[in-house]
Amino acid sequence: MDFADAGTVLYDEFAITVPEDRANEERFVTMGMDALGRVLVVVYTWRGDRARLISARQATKRERREYEEGQ
Repeated sequence: MDFADAGTVLYDEFAITVPEDRANEERFVTMGMDALGRVLVVVYTWRGDRARLISARQATKRERREYEEGQ
């Protein structure tokens, strides 16, 4: 999957974001819908005023259900 598409999850007004504990840097996990209508899980960190994507994947069925119920 293209990180440019995955990054659009961060603009989803219904996205769910939680912090991820890492000893060496502050990371966040966001589940939301990308510009193509896919529910994705994206891990990222902030570098200055920009988000740096670390990983992205399609949400599992359970995660999609959580996202849909959270809306």
